[in-house]
This record gives sequence, structure tokens and C-alpha cells, in this order.
Amino acid sequence: MKTTTPLAIIVVALGLLSACTEKQNDDGTTANVPEPELPVALQPVETNPANTSYKPAFSGQTRAGGVKTTTPYKATLLTSSLSAPWGITPLPDGRLLVTEKSGRMRIVTASGTVSAPITGIPTVNAGGQGGLLGVCVSPSFATDRMVYWVFSENVTGGTVTAVAKGKLATGEAAIENATVIYRANPAANSTLHYGGRILFDKTGHLLVSTGERSNISTRPLSQSVSGALGKIVRITTDGGPASGNPTFNGAGALPELFSIGHRNPQGIALHPTTGELWQSEHGPRGGDEINRVLPGANYGWPTITYGIEYGGQTIGSGIQQQNGMEQPAYYWDPVISPSGMTFYQGNRIPEWQNNLFVGALSGQHIARLVITDNKVVGEERLLVAERQRFRDVVQGADGALYAITDGGRMYKIDKE
Repeated sequence: MKTTTPLAIIVVALGLLSACTEKQNDDGTTANVPEPELPVALQPVETNPANTSYKPAFSGQTRAGGVKTTTPYKATLLTSSLSAPWGITPLPDGRLLVTEKSGRMRIVTASGTVSAPITGIPTVNAGGQGGLLGVCVSPSFATDRMVYWVFSENVTGGTVTAVAKGKLATGEAAIENATVIYRANPAANSTLHYGGRILFDKTGHLLVSTGERSNISTRPLSQSVSGALGKIVRITTDGGPASGNPTFNGAGALPELFSIGHRNPQGIALHPTTGELWQSEHGPRGGDEINRVLPGANYGWPTITYGIEYGGQTIGSGIQQQNGMEQPAYYWDPVISPSGMTFYQGNRIPEWQNNLFVGALSGQHIARLVITDNKVVGEERLLVAERQRFRDVVQGADGALYAITDGGRMYKIDKE
């Protein structure tokens, strides 16, 4: 059944400025009148104590001032019959293609009708954090019907983050000629930290996020240029290294590497105006990150981090900055467990233009981040009352946002 969830619409706090301005009277004289009321920053939305006493590298790197959407909007529950959905991508006709962790794909209409499972998908290892993960479709999907996805695959030596492609059959009941095109080696004896997001960049190549697989033994491989763990890789649609990739120094450096030093990146999105890649990344206890990902850059894990071990110990040398390693554009402590994300490019809610929307798992909300000059200058928490683990959020062909949750729900978020 389709239901509509009321959301509190709160007007942005206003402050009076003491300054005055001159206004011309009808008789030609001037008089001082108060400046118009202007919005002032709200208190940060995070009020719980941090896990660490680490200091941010710059003002606003964490706990940015709060903001509130003033345009009336609503969240409509389209369906609650999905099973642990993980990835969502829009189709040109307004429907949405969804992956389910257990290994199924389904198509959901904008009104919430869910298709039968799509067959022909290679077997996934759905243990732990694995399964059928991120998904995207070809920019030419209307004609070539090609689908690309990430999944956790059983291989000799453990499991890997794998990328596959296939053609959605005309009847939409099956994926045809499914082929694995890339594997993020080395394999690990782990079912954690797969990363798992995928998208097309502006040049028609694929960007894929991979995790460092969580083990203490594999964690340092985030810094190794000869392996694909803890990386963003940029590949062709056949799985080879894309042209124009940065060159990393070091023996055996992989040509598909785009950036290194990541922990468990579960969200990637392209900025609508700059075309630059942004990414969300799970920290340990504290230190969830939003990164502006530059080609050839090192994002520091596990050498630098704003988090600590789950048991409370420092990670490595307990440092947060080091030359040659990038700072996160933003971080959370305590964590919200950021997952899939998207930039808003619609005109239905103008104040959201170019804002970043991030699904929060443990935080159980959607984070709206206002970004100016590559810095987060405002944060809002949406759909808190739903008490859901938001796994992914995407903008549909109609300009609305669509979000999926671990509990099997899909929401449409749009102007009232």
C-alpha cells in the first residue's frame, strides 16, 4: 500500500542584524531602516559526544552548522516488499533498477510496483557485508540495454569485489550473457568491506569503489599500488584500465588505479557542475568521511584517520595528517555509516541544487550536505522519524529522490 509520511517542515532560523541602511523618503530625505532579516547558522545536527579528542584540520571539517529545508516536501513510501536492497539506479523511462543483497535484481515502477526477480545473474557470496551490491546502466541503455554491477564473488583464496556486465533481455525477465569483467585482487578470507559502488564518468568509463576487506593483514594493502583493495579504480566497459588514468609510483603499480588509501567506500557520485568524483567512506569508531576524490591522490587509510579501533585503541600512530595524504572534505565522529549518495540536480526544490544526499545506515537518516567551494557548510538530517538504515539514494528521471533501506523499503522524496 502506498502511504505518505508527513515530515516536519521547519523554517530556517533568522537573526536580526544590528546594522542599518539608508532609505530615501518621498520628500527626498533619507532615513535609517533596519537591514532585512538574514538566515543564521543553526547549531550542528550532531549533539552526541565524539569518540576522540582529535582536532579537525580546518574549520567546518566536522559538525558543520545545521540547515533546514524551507520548501515543503514529502516522503512517500512506495513499497516495503524489497529484500535487503543495496543498489538503485534510474532507468530512462522513469522506473528504477534495484539490486538485493541475496543476489536478485528487480525493477520498481515510480508508483512502487515491484517486478519478479531477474534471472541470469552470477552467484554471489551474500555472507557478512557481501552480496549483489552497486549497479548502474549504460549511458546508451535505451538502445544497448547494458547493465553493470558489483558483487562479492567466491574465488580461490577467499572472496573478491567483482564487476560484471550483461544485457537486460527484451522481456526484462533475465540478464543475458552475464560476464565478469574485473576482479579487485588479491582475494581475502573475509566477507567484510567490499566497497561496491559503480558509476559511469563523463568519458564513458566506469568508476568502481573497493574496500580493504577489514582484516588487519589486508588493511595496509590500501596503501599498496600493486593491489586493488581500498581503491577507486577506473576501467573500460570490458574491464581493462581506462585511458587517461593517473600514474602511481611503485613496483607493479596497477594501471586501473584512480585513487588509493580508502577503507570501505560505499558511496560515489559526480558533482553536477565540476564533474569531479566525490565519495563516502566508512570509518572505524569515528572518522566516517566525505572525500573529493582527485586522480592520483592518496586518502590516507590506515596511516591517517579521525577514528579509533572499535576497542578504543589508536590506529597506527594515531595521527590525522601527513604530507602527501589528502584530508577528508568532511568527517563524522560519532559515525553515521554513510552509504550510497547522489547530488541533487533537480529544480523541484531549488534550495537543494547541487547538495549532496547521503544514506546513513547506523545514523538512520539521509544526510543533506550543502557544499560551497568544495567545503561542507551545512548539514541536515532527513527522514529521521522513519528509523530506517538508508542504503542508497538516487535521483530519478522525474527529478525526485528515491531512497532504499535495509528494511526493504523504497521512498520517493519530492516537493509537496
